[in-house]
Amino acid sequence: MHLSDLATPAVLVEQRRLFANLDAMQSKADEQGVALRPHIKTHKSVWLANQQKSRGARGLTVAKVGEAETFAAAGFDDIRIAYAVVGRDKYERIAALLPSCRISFCIDTEAGARAASEFFAAEGLTVDVLVETDIGYGRCGVLYNQPASVQFAKWADGLPGLNVCGILTHAGNSYWGPIDGSESRDQALQRVATMERDRMLQFASALREAGLSAFESDSFEISIGSTPSMKHFTNRTEDGLRVTEIRPGNYVYLDMTQVNLGVEPIDRCAMTVLATVISRQENANGSSRAFLDSGKKVLTSDKAFESSGYGQILVDADVMQPLQEAIINSLSEEHGWVKMPGETSLNVLDRVRVVPNHACVVVNTQKQLWLVDGDEVLQALPVDAQSLVV
Repeated sequence: MHLSDLATPAVLVEQRRLFANLDAMQSKADEQGVALRPHIKTHKSVWLANQQKSRGARGLTVAKVGEAETFAAAGFDDIRIAYAVVGRDKYERIAALLPSCRISFCIDTEAGARAASEFFAAEGLTVDVLVETDIGYGRCGVLYNQPASVQFAKWADGLPGLNVCGILTHAGNSYWGPIDGSESRDQALQRVATMERDRMLQFASALREAGLSAFESDSFEISIGSTPSMKHFTNRTEDGLRVTEIRPGNYVYLDMTQVNLGVEPIDRCAMTVLATVISRQENANGSSRAFLDSGKKVLTSDKAFESSGYGQILVDADVMQPLQEAIINSLSEEHGWVKMPGETSLNVLDRVRVVPNHACVVVNTQKQLWLVDGDEVLQALPVDAQSLVV
């Protein structure tokens, strides 16, 4: 098959860029002496998870129990749910997986920890949990530098049915960019990467002093990771402690958010959306507007960091050259609205490639992607955990 055989819109994955991204992150993990436990929420693909495993990834990260079930059924036996899991229905599903798979998840409240303890203890099971930690993002987690956080972890470690095996954070503040005009985008990434590592080591040190049981067997895990903060991640030892694992997800495909943050250049992006120009309108002022067959349901309405559009149209997908003058400045459900100066030659029936703003959301809308090598379509890539949000 060739690209011309595909109906549009179609989400494409360039094999050589994908493999280069997989190899680069695995090398990063190996160099820094950490396990790579990739987050599959970006790709939701058993095939791609096996590609990661074959390169040395140790375990997987998921966001929801449904994703854990999908990958456990595919044979993966060490799955971390990087999410504060609450609810008896979800505990029952996790318990069903435990005989054949190590499942771990997050706790960050007394109510959540107590509920999990009561369920798993009553079932005669012990499940691994990590204390979700807030190092500055402000979303979920106990604060890394508060005595109450240490007290919570110590209390949870004594609950039946739970084994507090470590701490986990997500540096979502790595997506905020510079805090003011005094730093560049790269300096902002460096600042958050350092903050993420050092604050987690600080919290881990306090927990060791409190006597958490996992330190007795030298099995305490310190789990960090976001694709932006990984650019400048370097491991280090503090009081004998080191980060043990990283959990980036978006790195496999990358997108315009990563490009605009300065994480990677656009020619590292492995995902594009193949779209067709279905209409064009001429305006009285000499400008024009084209309409693509890719709207919110494909490109998503997420805005990239400091972006004026909903994805970047390319002139040449082989070298990932942007068509700078054409901007996808609006989306409806099924249409991408492209603002163009009069000389832009996007005409009806033309096909274009678009680098999306947020690859993770694009994938979740699709039943399958297409692995390609230039104009050749190599194979369909099923999105095995598509739309699993429970």
